[in-house]
Amino acid sequence: MSCPSNSFRYNGSLCACPPGQLLNRTSNSCVVFSGTSAITTGRLENSAVSFPETIFAFDSIRKITQSQAVFLKATLVMLLCWLFFCIFLRFMKLEDGRNIWFRMRWWVSRLDVCFSTRHWLDDQKVVTKRKTELGGTFSMASWIVFSGLFAALLYQIISKRSIEVHNMKAANAPDLVSFVNDMEFNITTVSTMSCSNIRGLDTIVFGNPGFLAQKVMPLSNFANFSCQNRSEGPTISVKCEKCRFIQDDIYISWQFIDLPNNPASAVGFQFNFSSKDHVQKNQESFVSGTLKNRSNLDDTPVTFRGKNANIVQFNLFPRIFRNNQDSKLMQPLFHEFVSGSSFQNTNELQLSLENANEGLLNITLYINLLSSYIVEVERQNIFGPVSFLADLGGLYCITFSIFFYLLVQLEYRVKKLRNEDSVMLKVRNRRKAQEHWNKVFFLPLFEVVSLCKVVLVGERRTVILGRVTRVLTGTKPHEL
Repeated sequence: MSCPSNSFRYNGSLCACPPGQLLNRTSNSCVVFSGTSAITTGRLENSAVSFPETIFAFDSIRKITQSQAVFLKATLVMLLCWLFFCIFLRFMKLEDGRNIWFRMRWWVSRLDVCFSTRHWLDDQKVVTKRKTELGGTFSMASWIVFSGLFAALLYQIISKRSIEVHNMKAANAPDLVSFVNDMEFNITTVSTMSCSNIRGLDTIVFGNPGFLAQKVMPLSNFANFSCQNRSEGPTISVKCEKCRFIQDDIYISWQFIDLPNNPASAVGFQFNFSSKDHVQKNQESFVSGTLKNRSNLDDTPVTFRGKNANIVQFNLFPRIFRNNQDSKLMQPLFHEFVSGSSFQNTNELQLSLENANEGLLNITLYINLLSSYIVEVERQNIFGPVSFLADLGGLYCITFSIFFYLLVQLEYRVKKLRNEDSVMLKVRNRRKAQEHWNKVFFLPLFEVVSLCKVVLVGERRTVILGRVTRVLTGTKPHEL
């Protein structure tokens, strides 16, 4: 019988994979376990959605705009486009005021809504409202910057409108007894073994072994446990409903033994530890991860096998969530993984597989209750109406001051910019006067000529024509 590729033989005819590798039954070859050592801790909260979040869909806004930088970059792009547009218009000639460039520059000056009474003024002059092209440029620029900063402020309020405050208080026995949680622990031994290899999963130990406070009881009296065969390996599940913890230390141990053609060995462990308040089921805390080596998250491929136990240690941290009807939760936290007997060398693993005394894989779950303190978690709003108005006023003052300073400096250093409004007004007034003159002179002439075309009929032709000629040239009818 041929062995899978990349494997080695032991006991003459049996096959095994090198340290850190698993048998891939599809390709009939040994492959390195691809899992990465990583620990994930989190909390799930299924609270009722508030009215503003329902209407405005704040979560979808946060997904579209991941940070305030999006608003600030968009503001910068709009500001630069506006300034380049105004600079381009400055190079266009006014001429007689009839071209489109003059109209565009005129309407830019009409946008001077912020600095119309703050332009350069000679001594002892009355303050009047003056709208200049430079003032219109900076007025719109200030509003663009203010709008962008205002959008960034709204994003900050939406995404960080509250903070989580943690208060610690000393714990006593009645406080700890009041924590009633539904807890579940799942651990998968990544290997080619099955649930048939498991032995000794039947007892639980409370307290430190060897001390008087130690208490041993059947595991079935404390929790429900089961084993399922999965593609990654056997998965052990321990579920406890209405759990109350008094002892600080809890131990659950089991082992895998050698079976014919199925040695007790593993290349890693995958676990998930979750806790949920039995009364308020909308709060859940969990920790999950993958272990391939020691707790320093070393990814060096190894194979676990031997008498020395592999200890997976967790801490339970009691928390009270004040904003969620005083929900009480034992939050699980991964503390340490102490690896037992393991092999990185193929020859050493081969000797272990050939030694019947080392045909074990011991695993111990160690849970430590941090019973000295209880953490009270409360969410507090950091943005109120007063702080919002203060921030809004501060943004307006900053944007207004920046462009007002630029306006003053430009009008002080460039004298041509001080009276640019009068130049545009002269051009516009000259054009208006020309249009008015054309209307007064040419319109009566057009009306008279039109009247002549209508009434010049019959015998009255000469008389009417004479009157028209007199109006136009000053001649008399008998001179025709």
